[in-house]
Order: sequence, then C-alpha cells, then structure tokens
Amino acid sequence: MASAAAKQPARTASKAPSGGTAPSGGTGGAAGGAPAMPLASPLMGGLNKKKKPFLGVPAPLGYVPGLGRGATGFTTRSDIGPARDANDPVDDRHAPPGKRTVGDQMKKNQDDDDEDLNDTNYDEFNGYAGSLFSSGPYEKDDEEADAIYAALDKRMDERRKERRELREKEEIEKYRMERPKIQQQFSDLKRKLAEVTQDEWLSIPEVGDARNKRQRNPRHEKLTPVPDSFFAKHLQTGENHTSVDPLQGQFSGLATPFPGGLNTPYPGGMTPEAGELDMRKIGQARNTLMDMRLSQVSDSVSGQTVVDPKGYLTDLNSMIPTHGGDISDIKKARLLLKSVRETNPHHPPAWIASARLEEVTGKLQVARNLIMKGTEMCPKSEDVWLEAARLQPGDTAKAVVAQAVRHLPQSVRIYISAAELETDIRAKKRVLRKALENVSKSVRLWKIAVELEEPEDARIMLSRAVECCPTSVELWLALARLETYENARRVLNKARENIPTDRHIWITAAKLEEANGNTQMVEKIIDRAITSLRANGVEINREQWIQDAEECDKAGSVATCQAVIRAVIGIGIEEEDCKHTWMEDADSCVAHGALECARAIYAHALQVFPSKKSVWLRAAYFEKNHGTRESLEALLQRAVAHCPKAEVLWLMGAKSKWLAGDVPAARSILALAFQANPNSEEIWLAAVKLESENNEYERARRLLAKARSSAPTARVFMKSVRLEWVLGNIEAAQELCTEALKHYEDFPKLWMMRGQIEEQSENIDKAREAYNQGLKKCPHSMSLWLLLSRLEERVGQLTRARAILEKARLKNPQTPEIWLESVRLEYRAGLKNIANTLMAKALQECPNSGILWAEAVFLEARPQRKTKSVDALKKCEHDPHVLLAVAKLFWSERKITKAREWFLRTVKIEPDLGDAWAFFYKFELQHGTEEQQQEVKKRCENAEPRHGELWCAESKHVLNWQKNIGEILVLVALKIKNTF
Repeated sequence: MASAAAKQPARTASKAPSGGTAPSGGTGGAAGGAPAMPLASPLMGGLNKKKKPFLGVPAPLGYVPGLGRGATGFTTRSDIGPARDANDPVDDRHAPPGKRTVGDQMKKNQDDDDEDLNDTNYDEFNGYAGSLFSSGPYEKDDEEADAIYAALDKRMDERRKERRELREKEEIEKYRMERPKIQQQFSDLKRKLAEVTQDEWLSIPEVGDARNKRQRNPRHEKLTPVPDSFFAKHLQTGENHTSVDPLQGQFSGLATPFPGGLNTPYPGGMTPEAGELDMRKIGQARNTLMDMRLSQVSDSVSGQTVVDPKGYLTDLNSMIPTHGGDISDIKKARLLLKSVRETNPHHPPAWIASARLEEVTGKLQVARNLIMKGTEMCPKSEDVWLEAARLQPGDTAKAVVAQAVRHLPQSVRIYISAAELETDIRAKKRVLRKALENVSKSVRLWKIAVELEEPEDARIMLSRAVECCPTSVELWLALARLETYENARRVLNKARENIPTDRHIWITAAKLEEANGNTQMVEKIIDRAITSLRANGVEINREQWIQDAEECDKAGSVATCQAVIRAVIGIGIEEEDCKHTWMEDADSCVAHGALECARAIYAHALQVFPSKKSVWLRAAYFEKNHGTRESLEALLQRAVAHCPKAEVLWLMGAKSKWLAGDVPAARSILALAFQANPNSEEIWLAAVKLESENNEYERARRLLAKARSSAPTARVFMKSVRLEWVLGNIEAAQELCTEALKHYEDFPKLWMMRGQIEEQSENIDKAREAYNQGLKKCPHSMSLWLLLSRLEERVGQLTRARAILEKARLKNPQTPEIWLESVRLEYRAGLKNIANTLMAKALQECPNSGILWAEAVFLEARPQRKTKSVDALKKCEHDPHVLLAVAKLFWSERKITKAREWFLRTVKIEPDLGDAWAFFYKFELQHGTEEQQQEVKKRCENAEPRHGELWCAESKHVLNWQKNIGEILVLVALKIKNTF
C-alpha cells in the first residue's frame, strides 16, 4: 500500500500543465517547486508544518518545470486558447477601424516591436542596424538635423559621382560582354521574325499543347451538296423516311394507310399533286436572274462592254470607288462645301473643292455642272476657268477656254491652256499669236511661241520679243544664239545697255568671242564685266561666278572658264586663307567634273605661291589622275625648278619617264636630283630601283655601294641585302646583313631578313636565334614576334609558339595583331573553343580593332555571322577590314549586287589595302564580266596598294620581286580560297 500511495502523486504531477497555476508541476525535487510527498507516510507528517511562500502563486512568465534537469516543457491548446484566423473579428465589438480583426492586432504588435536591440543586431562601427529612437517623438530640431545630414550626404556623394558612374558603366559593359543576356543571344533570330508571314505565325502551335496531331489540326468538315436530281426523285416517289428506323416507321403510326397520313400515297399533306417542286426550273430561274444583273452593268452609255460577264466576280474590284475616304466623311464634306458655297457664292476655292470632291467620288457630270456654275458666280477667277477646262471633254473645254478669254483677256495661264488643248501645231501658233497681241509683255508666252517656230521665224519673233520685253535676259541670249557673229555682238551690246546688272550677258559675249577664235578678247571682256558690274552697284558673288565657270567648262569654253576663274578667284578672301580656300575650290571643281576650272585654280595658286611644295604636289597629283603624261612632266619640270629640294617631285618626274619607257630620261632626272639633293636616301634608292627593274644589276650594286659610303642609312643597307638576296647571293646577303646590324641593331627589318634568309636555307636554329636576338633589341616589333611564333608552329612546337605569343601580349598590350595571331594559332590547331575564348578577350582589350572584328565575324556559325557583322559595324563603321568582311559575308550568301557594293566601298575608303583588291578581283572572276574584271585590275594598278596580309606575303616574296601590281593581284587572287 505504501508503494502504491507513493506512485499516485507522481502521476498526478505529470498531468499538471506546464506554465499553469498548479504549485507543483515537475517530476520532483528542488527544480520544480514543492516536492511531492507521499500522503500516507507517517514519518513526514510532522516536518511540513511551515507553508512555502510560492505555494498558491501563479508561475512566472516563461517558467518550464524541470528545465534545470534537462526536462522539456510543452504547451497545449488550453494554455494559449483556440486558433484564430487573421480575418476573424476581435472580442471588442466597438474597436476602431484598423483594429477590428486579429490580423490588424498582430500587425500592430509587430510594428511596436520593430526596434531590435539584440546583440546580434549591433555592429561595433555602425551601432544598431535600426534607429534606437524610432519610437520617440519626431520634433522640429530632429527634422533640421536630418536635413543637415542629408545635405552633407548629397555633397559627399556628388564629389566622386562622375568617376563612380563611369566605373559602374564600364563594369556593367564588361559584365554584359562576358555574360550576354538571352535577349542578345537570340537577337539574330528575333530579326528573322520580320520575315515570318502571317500564315506561318498563326500555324505555330501554342506552348504546352498536349493534344495529338489530329486534334491540333482538325480537318475542315467536307460538305458535298446534294444534286437536284436526288430531291426531284424522292419528291416524285414520296420517300421521305430514309433516316427513320424501319421498326419505328412500322409501329409508330407515321406510315398509316389511311387518308391524311404523313406518308400516305392518298391525297394528304405531302402528296405529289400538292407538293410538286421542279428543281430544274429553279436553276433556270437563277441563271436568268444572273443574266439580267449582268446585262444591267455590262454596257456603258456608249455601248461598249466594260464588264466581262464570265469574270464578273473577279472584276468586282473595278467597281470600287477610287476615293479612300468613308461614305460618311464624303457626305460631311459635301454638306460642308455646300454650306460654304451658299454662304459665300463668290469664293472660287469653294467651287473648285466641290467639283474635285465629286470627281474623286466618280460623279464626273456633277463635278462639271458645279464648276460651270462656279464660272457663272466667279467669272473673274482664273483658277475656276482652268478647273472647268480641265474637267470638260475636248471640244467643250475649248469653248470654256474661249469664254474664259472673253472674261479675262490678260490671263497668260488661260492662253497657255488654250494652246495645250490644240493638237495641231498651226492652231497652237494661231492661239499663241493671238495671246501675244493681247499680252505682249509676257516672257513666258514669247518663249513658248518661239519654241514652236523654225530658226528663221524664231529669230524674227525674238527680235520683236526683246522690243516688248527688254529686261528679259533669256530672250536676249536666245536671240544672240540665232544671229550671226556680227549681229550677235550688236544684240549683246544692246542687251548690256538695257540690263547693265546681269553677268550672264558678259559671259555669253566672252563665249561668243572664244567660239569665233578671238581668245585674246575673252580676258578683256571678263575684266570689263567685273568693272562694269561693280560700277552699277552689283556685288560680285564669288561662288556664283565659279559655278558659271564650271558651266562654261562643261560647254567646252575653256578660255572663258579660265578667264572667269582668274578674275574672281581672289575676291573676298583674306591673304592667310588663300591657299586653303583655293585648294578646297579645286577639289570641289574636280568633284563636279570641271577639270579645266581646277587646272586654272592650281595655275593661279602656283603663280601666287611658287615656292610652296604642297601646292606643286597637289597640282602634280591632279595632272597624274586627270591629265596627260605630257602635262604632268611639264608641270614637274616647272616644279623642280621652283622647289629643287623637294625630293618627291624629282621622283615623280623620274617615275613618269620610266613608266613611259624612257629610261635614259629618268636617269638624267635622277642625276639632276643628285646635284640638287646630295646624299638623299630617297633619290639613291630610286636610282637603285630604276636600275634593278631594268636588269642593270651591276649598276644597282655600284649605286648601293656609293650610297653606303656617302649616305649609310638603315634603308640603304636593307635594300643592299635584299638585292643580293633576290639575286641568289645568299652569302653576300648574310655578310651585308651582319655588317648592317653592327651599325643599326635596333632596325627590326634587318633581323627579319636575317631570320628569313636562314629559314630559306633550312637553318631553323639560326633563324630562331636571329629572331630572338632581334626581339631583345626590338621588343616592340610585331612582325618579329609573328615570324618567331610561325617558325615554332611550322616545326611542330605549338606550345612554344603559344608561349611566345603570350609573352608578346605581355610586352605589347592592346596589340590587335598579336591577339589575331593567337586566335588563328588555336584555330589552326583545331581548338575552336579556345580560339573563341581568346577572341572574346581580344575584343575586350581592343574593342575598336577592325582586324579582330573582321576575324570574329567568320569565327561564328553561319546563322550568327550577320548579327556579329552588325556589331562590328557599330564599333568600327569605317574600318576597311570590317567592310571587307561584310562584303565577303554577302559573297558567301550569294548576294552578288550587295557584295559588289561593299567591295567598292572598301576600296574607296582604303585603296592601299591590297587584300581588298585581291578579294574584289577574285569576286569579279567568279561573278563579273570581262569588263568588270579589267576595270578592277586597272583601278588596282592606279592605286598601287602596298599593305595587306595576303598582299605582302606575295609582293615581298623573293621570287616575285620583279612582278608588277597586276601580276601580284592575279597571284593573290589565285591563293584565295572560298572557305568563308
């Protein structure tokens, strides 16, 4: 019994809820309030005499019995009450708005507890994350302090705002280049959406359409019309129950044998006698009705068929009105114009607008009636009469014009309209002569009348015309053209007396004298013209006179053109601006095709500036491009006489003689150049080239030896080495190269030649050593780095070649040529992924490099090339390599016309790029005519290109040293493969 009694309190205590009001809630001991004592124990009865102070008191907040011993408390629904939704109303029925639901109360409690003062929310530098005083009152001094702090923050933010924004912009651009958006990756596909037709767009299935093909594409229900014979047959036989079940028809009473049944043969509701229906007659009636309708619209008033009865449905479009407005709009416009006519019947535009409205809507007769009524209301309006003549047919229009002439006998436009209505030349002349009797002062009428006459009659009429219209320059000049030389001079003199302020009369007089061989009078006439016009208060407009000179040039009056240029070229220009302005004028004349004007400007400029080398050069290039060889050589002789120190003028003269085949004359010019410019490197090298090109190798060697002794420059040594190399004297070339490197070890081309000579001799180690030594002396020579890497690649050392290019990039940052070679190295090795990665890095480092963008276009797959080319054009709009890449892209897509346009644009922007000419020539070989091929070849020879990767590989090859531009062009074109 004792043990049983001892267990009873333990069970009772375990049932007590934690955190409740029971004084003993634990499993015993000091941790849980009063210890549970056995009620039946006699030994403990006298010890518990004093009551503990916490008995009968509510447990403190958060109290968990037995927590010190590791016990885990629990909570029941009876402790916290029943669960409530956020939208449940609160117990207080009179709560104010915003506090009437449980959710509102919980939100308010959360707002009250926003201030988090926990240690985890505290930072040693910034303090608490929130505001410590957010719950306090916000007073005026707090607002003022916040405003001061905000101003300080704004001031500090603006100090480095631009730099920060620029840095953020660069970071964003870099991030976008590394990780493009999906939108950018699919931009080329989006562009192609413009080509999708509406049917294709509608045929695209919806996303997630899980139906099968038959459900997605239901077939249209086919309805076959039942022939008329079917209905006629069944009407006659009375069989109308084909779709009824036989049993139903047997037992349902529909087929009753008694009279009046639905399907009885006896007289009833559907008997053949009462329901006779002939479908054949219905078809005939339908055809008759259609014929009647066609006959109503088939014939016009004149009886001609305007509608094809067979194509009636297809010709319905011809019946649509030609106006583009709505019917309601036309009615509104008609009503408005009617109101205008009634309000102001003498307003001509109202009648004209009303007539044109009816004309547009197809009511031509209404329009004619309206405009004729308008002529009655506005008989003095020229526009109304002209509109009436336009709307009326031929003979009626003539009558209208005759009536208009009676009302307006001084109207030039009405007379011209009357002449246009006449089809016979004699009738036109009669009308115009009648008009000139009434309006003799009209220049327009005289000009039209003169154009219809023969030259002799025209001369007579013009002599009368200038009497009636003495201030018309055109009539005077026309009369002068028809007269003889003596009479023309008299006519022009009279014209100058009547019109002393017009320059065209003077210029025509000068052209007249030139045409008759009196060229010495041309200069005097133009000078006298300037003086006379100034005396009459006319301002000399330089641009207008130059335009007149260009017109004279195009008309073949060269002397007049040159005289005008000499007379006005210096008017209104400051002395310091003369040279610049004249050069611009010359370029403008060349652009307009007035070559003699440009030649006259250059001649005048050379007279004013005889010692200016730049003017002589511009004039020489003009003669080279647009003149003859004789004119160029004559100009260059004068040029070297005035500028003997200008080496380029001597060289141009010598080259002109050499190209003409006159080698001795070229030698004599170079000899004179030596006298004027001793120890000139350019002249020495030109003389060497002249001799070597004409197979005078010993002379070339002697000249080079003299040049090395008198003008020992790096280029002279280089030409000496190259001459021996191309002639096959390898040992002499190596000796000269070694000697040259002693004097000019920082000249990279010598190291390049030394390495290439060793490569040609298959001495790979010596070639590698030469390139390495050259790179030590010339670390910024791109060509040396490229030659060394290609040497290593050729012998199979791909890793070493890659390392060389990486080292080159480190020593020469932002160098597109090195990056391009690195990309191509990986591509040739078959590592396309690495090549694409390197290209992305290269474009980041050199974003405006044309050669990199051009290569990047063809690294992409074919669908993405167009998008890449657009990006390349945005970055390098005028770069010749990018333009060439776009031309090749159109070529690969077989867009011949566009490809030719882009090739022309490329060679126009950069005529010195030999690769562009080679690709252009290859393109014309495949898709052009013989004339187009020769045109490209000729233009290339005139441009004399010197640069380009493929071009230099052939032009600087040892075996091609004597080939001309045309031969090299053919060689490069043959090496090009259409693999892009």
